[in-house]
Amino acid sequence: MATGWAHDGAVQEQIDATVKDAIERARAQLRSGPSLSHCEECDAAIPEARRKAVAGVRLCIDCQQTHDQQQGAMSGYNRRGSKDSQLR
Repeated sequence: MATGWAHDGAVQEQIDATVKDAIERARAQLRSGPSLSHCEECDAAIPEARRKAVAGVRLCIDCQQTHDQQQGAMSGYNRRGSKDSQLR
């Protein structure tokens, strides 16, 4: 499938590396430890049900949604280069 100067299997290696990076990034974001009773961003009380449901919770729902949106905007970029740059 790879053409030009790329060796056989280069495309699959890139896909595998991208998936591996995404898994490592997700594992690094896993929460651990005790949950906080108040949000570390805005100091709002975190409901007990949320603290029980999510281990190691540190943000209220509003701040967590904002954080997730910011993270989503930064994810999905292949740091190894776009397809177009590899085809040149």
